[in-house]
Amino acid sequence: MSETSGAPETPGASYASAGVDIEAGDRAVELMKEWVGKARRPEVLGGIGGFAGLFDASALKRFERPLLASATDGVGTKVDIARRMGVYDTIGHDLVAMVMDDIVVCGAEPLFMTDYICVGKVHPERVAAIVKGIAEGCVLAGCALIGGETAEHPGLLGPDDFDVAGAGTGAVEADRLLGADRIRTGDAVIAMASSGLHSNGYSLVRHVLFDRAGMTLDQRVGELGRTLGEELLEPTRIYSLDCLALTRTSEVHAFSHITGGGLAANLARVIPDGLHATIDRSTWAPGAIFDLVGSAGQVELLELERTLNMGVGMMAIVPAESVEVALTTLADRGVDAWVAGEITERTDRHTTGATLVDGYAR
Repeated sequence: MSETSGAPETPGASYASAGVDIEAGDRAVELMKEWVGKARRPEVLGGIGGFAGLFDASALKRFERPLLASATDGVGTKVDIARRMGVYDTIGHDLVAMVMDDIVVCGAEPLFMTDYICVGKVHPERVAAIVKGIAEGCVLAGCALIGGETAEHPGLLGPDDFDVAGAGTGAVEADRLLGADRIRTGDAVIAMASSGLHSNGYSLVRHVLFDRAGMTLDQRVGELGRTLGEELLEPTRIYSLDCLALTRTSEVHAFSHITGGGLAANLARVIPDGLHATIDRSTWAPGAIFDLVGSAGQVELLELERTLNMGVGMMAIVPAESVEVALTTLADRGVDAWVAGEITERTDRHTTGATLVDGYAR
């Protein structure tokens, strides 16, 4: 080996010098084990740390013809609110809601979920807090958290930056599959209240409230009754078990999860050709946050409605004779719900599957 006199010695490269801290990752795994253990079902085999999560598929023997339902999603730019506030144990609720409430729309029972957490730098306590929220969300959805991945991406993400995504699986009996083919003229559309903005539209919300209106996260807003940051970080409501309870107590033809695209567009996804859903805005008053975004950014109503949920997080389409039982079931479970519209024949082939009429209640 040649030597250069007087030249400083350059240490060899390592994963750590490239910005990846393996020890911190191991520490994060240890911290999250407690929370993952709380989000189990009897069908789960083993614990975290393996290459794959295991779920005993013999549990599906109770089905005559089981159909598997799967979904994947993230929480969008709401992660920026969590990062800026330094609050990491609620964003997991949002993730579970976005995935599992999509799965329950077809009537499927949530079974298990996996997560992916990408960070610029592993802060073990922060990662564990995120996983804590995911595990708690899984408990609320009735599913197991059977695995995940935490990836450190120095150079691509800043030290405090992170993102989360998840995938879930559920099962439904084939002859109990919900959807457009069950919907009939005269069905009622039941709206279930959202807990706030949920996890969609935050690019618009952040642009309007921070860039245009100059508001701050620690700013207390009278009409909200709390700080702006607290309002924006309110976890997405998880409806999975509420929807499943509804299918047990009353006849349900379809559900619609109100996410990106707004109420009318998401409802239209489950309306069959030839039928139309008319939703009466006067049956509810959207929360103050929706008025705040609209007024602060001078956002037109139709733009708000195709971006935000406007106070409705889930909708159920049921026969008229099932309405009373359905509303009672939801009320007993603490879900604010009401009849917001009805299904009629589509008289104009140029109309979309769902429209909103009249003005919101005040």
